[in-house]
Amino acid sequence: MILVTGATGNIGSTLLRELQVAGAAPVRGLTRDAGRVSFAEGIEAVEGDLSQADSLKPALEGARSLFLLSGMGAEAEVLAAARQAGVEHVVLVSSITVQTHPHLPAAGENLAVERLLKDSGMAWTILRPTQFASNTLWWAQSIRNQGVVRAPYADIGLPTIHPADIAAVACAALTEPGHQGRTYALTGPECITVRRQVAAIAAGLGREVALIEISREEAHRQMASFMGDETADAVLDLMGGDVNDELLKVRDTVPRVTGSAGRSFQQWASDNGATFR
Repeated sequence: MILVTGATGNIGSTLLRELQVAGAAPVRGLTRDAGRVSFAEGIEAVEGDLSQADSLKPALEGARSLFLLSGMGAEAEVLAAARQAGVEHVVLVSSITVQTHPHLPAAGENLAVERLLKDSGMAWTILRPTQFASNTLWWAQSIRNQGVVRAPYADIGLPTIHPADIAAVACAALTEPGHQGRTYALTGPECITVRRQVAAIAAGLGREVALIEISREEAHRQMASFMGDETADAVLDLMGGDVNDELLKVRDTVPRVTGSAGRSFQQWASDNGATFR
């Protein structure tokens, strides 16, 4: 039994499909409201809340593998509950900032969860992805309503990753031997700038999308209103304000683990074009 948390999210929903194609069975998808989801045949929807470990007991019953997102809830309690339920292997999605920007608070929190898992007595695989291509969904409303993207650091390119590639690596780790005790840094196949991302979205829409480069200060004012000053500063550092060679490095982990080339940002834009219409 494989339990996938975050089963309706960008990674989890794709992972369920990957596991089904791989012939993995049985599989459960964790959601806060099982009545509002419809998974593919053969995938069981189970309710639970990662911020309340006690709510996971029915979902963990009989599970031997667990896919877990860091930063989603009470990880220490969740890992303890998983071990008590008999889970043998956990695949954890952490963040590449653990190695590129260890001074950031969120990186420290992710590292703490990694250590909890390593000390849990269960087998583990840790995934450290870079910036998600799906972060550009922040622009969806302004593209739909105004045909405009306002963003800082327009010409700094990062090796943005398609969430489906994170899911593909997770699927391999959950279904194939040789991945336990491994930590994988995950990136997309190339560095791509904000300017090129906007152009790719515009090409998929078949219409022009204007890019207006704004200052860090203006971006901070906008972002701090809904995520707070400290988080806004950290996000802006990772968008281009504090880049380093580790953050910019393109890694071959995805093709090496999955046997398939990493998906480009252009493919992500094509896959998700309807969101921007």
